[in-house]
Amino acid sequence: MRAVTGGTGGNQGRADRPATSIHRGIMDINSERHRSILTAVVRDYIRTAMPVGSRGLTAGHRLGVSPATVRGVMAELEENGYLVQPHTSAGRVPTEKGFRFFIDTLLEFDDISPDEKSFLRRNLNGPVAIDDALTETAKALASMTLCAGLMFTPRRSNYTIRRISLLKTDKTGVMVIIVPSAGAVSTRLVRMGVEVSAYDLERITGYLNTIALGATLGELRARIVEEMRKEKNLYDALVSKALSIGAMAVSTEDASATGAAGLCVEGKLNVLDQPEFRDDLDRMKALFKAFEEKGLLLKILDKSMEEAGMHVYLGSESSIKEFEGLGLVTAQYGRDGEVVGTLGVIGPLRMNYSRIIPLVNYTAGLLTKGF
Repeated sequence: MRAVTGGTGGNQGRADRPATSIHRGIMDINSERHRSILTAVVRDYIRTAMPVGSRGLTAGHRLGVSPATVRGVMAELEENGYLVQPHTSAGRVPTEKGFRFFIDTLLEFDDISPDEKSFLRRNLNGPVAIDDALTETAKALASMTLCAGLMFTPRRSNYTIRRISLLKTDKTGVMVIIVPSAGAVSTRLVRMGVEVSAYDLERITGYLNTIALGATLGELRARIVEEMRKEKNLYDALVSKALSIGAMAVSTEDASATGAAGLCVEGKLNVLDQPEFRDDLDRMKALFKAFEEKGLLLKILDKSMEEAGMHVYLGSESSIKEFEGLGLVTAQYGRDGEVVGTLGVIGPLRMNYSRIIPLVNYTAGLLTKGF
């Protein structure tokens, strides 16, 4: 599995973990006792969403120490910012810092079952539109994790063109297929006033590719306009047909294909129904508003497009106030070595990273193979 990096980009995952600094004179977070007790607290809190006490830890885990020793270690972990005690008489819960150390240093990944792999693959089998496949994949991640599934594809207008293909559909109909360097392939049906022979269509395809290769859609529009202004092209019937086909194809690339980035969010109610949110009406309203204002999510997902690998953003690491108390796991998917988009899962800070990180990683691999 690829390395998992933190929201600030400076933390490495299990594949390449740096040594964690020791709080000199206070405690050694790398000691086996501190690591095992922190791990037990995190796992119990993920499972129950309740503060964890020392007696519960010693009863549920083979720590090999007394409840009094566990209380002392938990007090040290709290003093150093890894745990917090919500109420004086309550147990403790992991802080953002505690979760970050757990994910970067202590996390062990769960295996994905054959049934789960089959469930995820099902969305990419058979003839299905790319947008539909992405939506269904987000739904699958949401149902499997009980969090929200995300799929993000940046605006296609920023991608350069790898090639253009033309296919005859009937006497006057030509299907224009634009293959970008990344993102989804787009197709447009263009109607010509006259019939175009297969031989001419092949030559037209070659000409369009000479002016389109390496250009964005916007640049191709400008090139076509410039070519149309050249007097010599007005008297070349083949070039004139080529420019007409190209102009019609790029002019019909509307805002849905080239404007705002595509973001799909499925399973928002899964997040709002979590124990830490459902009893807090103000928090629920803030979260709902954050999910509806997709620009907030796009800020995080845009950032995850910039660096290779998987990313785990915890609360304040996202730099977005509305997402404090949430965790976000993302991974890039691509084609031919180029990044196409990002997928992920967003949920409470205590979501099950051992299970979710492998699921997101596997799904990204499926999409990369499926494109």
